[in-house]
Amino acid sequence: MEWQVLALLLVALVTANLPFVSERVFLLIPVPLQKGKKHFAWQLLELLLWYGVVGAFALWLESKTAPIHPQKWQFYATTLSLFLVLAFPGFVVRYFWRWRKPAWQ
Repeated sequence: MEWQVLALLLVALVTANLPFVSERVFLLIPVPLQKGKKHFAWQLLELLLWYGVVGAFALWLESKTAPIHPQKWQFYATTLSLFLVLAFPGFVVRYFWRWRKPAWQ
């Protein structure tokens, strides 16, 4: 694999999990919190925006190595699905992982 592909996958993995790590949009903008946590709709919106950022980064990488190939909707549906799969670890930690207090407390 070329370094561009590995860089793109690493960037996609990190950015797909960012909405579930921070209570801010794009790590900068504070949002109104509901019950002390960012609402899932904000996380979904941020996930879609990060998908666009990663797509722009992928286009830039492609333009550096070869001419940009036009894509149809199937390509974007597939890459969005891959991006959602990459976001699964952050989703699991945010919503399914239970942080327990130690027994001695």
